[in-house]
This record gives sequence, structure tokens and C-alpha cells, in this order.
Amino acid sequence: MARLSPSSSLAPKSFHIFGSGISFSISPTIHNAGFRHYDLPYTYDIRESANIDGVASLILNDDFGGASVTMPHKLQVHKFCSEQTDTARLIGAINTLVVKHDGKKRTITGDNTDWSGLHSIIARYTAKTEQQPKSGLVIGAGGASRAALFAMHKAGLEVIYLFNRTLATAEKVKEDFKIVFEIKILPSLNDLPQKPDVIIGTVPADTTTEEQFASIFGAQGLCIDMAYKPRQTALLTVAQRHEGWQTVPGVDVLLEQAYDQFQLWTRREAPTEIMMEAVTVHEREKAKATKSGML
Repeated sequence: MARLSPSSSLAPKSFHIFGSGISFSISPTIHNAGFRHYDLPYTYDIRESANIDGVASLILNDDFGGASVTMPHKLQVHKFCSEQTDTARLIGAINTLVVKHDGKKRTITGDNTDWSGLHSIIARYTAKTEQQPKSGLVIGAGGASRAALFAMHKAGLEVIYLFNRTLATAEKVKEDFKIVFEIKILPSLNDLPQKPDVIIGTVPADTTTEEQFASIFGAQGLCIDMAYKPRQTALLTVAQRHEGWQTVPGVDVLLEQAYDQFQLWTRREAPTEIMMEAVTVHEREKAKATKSGML
């Protein structure tokens, strides 16, 4: 992608990722690479807080350009939004804050790019295999799960299962979506009436084991894990033992939703190759540093 001329007329803006326990996030690597590509006077950093109120001052700051929102704030950040997109409102989770100025009026819009990133991955899989997936399974019932369920619905999956350790939480998600599409709740992963064509994991990888997923895979399909620490999760490991399954790690999901965020924030096409390369370099340097520390 050709490098564009500097955007010197733009005012500096600060972008952030809001969440808890996110010191490992590679979102700054992704977005700062995009900003540098276009010579935008923007910066992106990590801002951790136990609750969303802890970053209120950043949101209210005049140079606030927008933010990524991750656990555990996706379901609470709406309190700082002037408005929400219809999709974010339906999903019930916000992972993106977009700031717009109209004269002296400033509007903060809550949006969701988790679902659109996942939808892009499923759509590419469908086009590549030339087979329309019919059933899906989402593991977990938090904010990311809501986006995954909606992505499956928009991708045309006819039967969508949801498993969560706390059944009441899964039932609440089912109730929230019932006017749009039906979700079938599973009391156990061993109770699948049929093997799904698409599986999306939305829970932290360190809370899972390979044994949990031993019975959920059929002959072929697409397995996506939204967790990316570690990159190789228990869910992906089990999927890769089944020859007919394609797997997508959490880093790829993170990149897909980040492309949509970048476009919303800058109104420019995301430099996807630049952003992917930045992640590759970051992971290579991290691996080298880890290896050096072990010697």
C-alpha cells in the first residue's frame, strides 16, 4: 500500500484501550502502525482500570479521539456514550468508542466491531469452501460472546448453540436476542444435538482445558478462538487434531476488528499489511527476548 503525504493539518488525538488485566495487549502495536503509515498525529496506549469510571477523565479530555473497549467494560461503557449504533445496542456490548465533532458539539458513539471482524472471517471461510455453514457453537456468554452470536446469525447460520458455565447468564443472552434469532442453550458441551460447523471460543484461555472440548468437533468446520494469550489455546489445539478443521487464532480476530475500528476513527482505509507486519515483528521480538532471558 502506498504511503500517503503527512496529515499536518490535523489536531493531535489520543486513543486508548480500556480494560482490566490488559498489559499484554498488542492493540497499541496495531493501531500506532496504522497511524504512522498515514503520518497521523495520533497516539494509542493501554489504560487499565478496575471499572469504567476509572478512565472517565480520559474520555472527557478534549484530545480524546476514541477507544477500544475490552473486558470487563464492554457492558458498562455505554454510560459515557451520547448514542449507540443499532448493532451495538442489539448486541448489548460496546468495544469501540468513536468521537465526532459538529462545530462545538462533541458526540461519542458506542459501536461494536467484534461482530463485524468475526463475520468477515466466517464469510471468507464460506467463500473458500463454497459451503454455507448451517450450525454454530459459541462458548462463553460475556460481551464477546454476544458479538460472536450475532456474527453467526448475520452469516446465515440456522442453528446457534450457546454454552456457558453459569446457565443463568446464558439464558439472559438468549432472552436479549429472542426477537431477532433463536439461541439454543446447552447445559453441557457433551449435550450437542449435532456437531457444529463453526465454533467460536470467547472465554480466557487460561480457564479452559483440552478435555473440555474433546466431544464438540465433527468431520470439518471453522474454529475461532477470540483469546490470544497464549496464542495457541486449548480449543485450537483440539481443533487442529481434526484434519477437516480450519483454525483462526485470537490475534487474527483482533486484527480484523481493529481494521474496522481504524476506519471508523480515521475515515481512511486500514493499511492491513502494515498492521499485520507490525504484529509479526512484535511477536518475533518478544519471542527473541523470551529466549534470551532463558539462556
